[in-house]
Amino acid sequence: MAVIGYVVSVAPEPPALPAILLKPWPVIVVIAAGWLIAVVLAFTVPGLHEWRPFTVAGLGVGVLGTSIVLWQRSAVRRGSRGAQSGLN
Repeated sequence: MAVIGYVVSVAPEPPALPAILLKPWPVIVVIAAGWLIAVVLAFTVPGLHEWRPFTVAGLGVGVLGTSIVLWQRSAVRRGSRGAQSGLN
């Protein structure tokens, strides 16, 4: 009877992300500013009036997403059991 051996290789741990990539606020601010500029342009430039519903929806989705992130962050800080982990 022959025993077949095998080697289990463990993948190396990936390096930690730089601190700047862990902060969501710069990304949120840049994207929100972009949507805000798009909304202003859609309501002030006559040729862009078709963009109005899309820009308002984009701004609204951004506000909703940011609200959910803030809500989850406050739940993490309160120590709520159902809160998402890893939020600072």
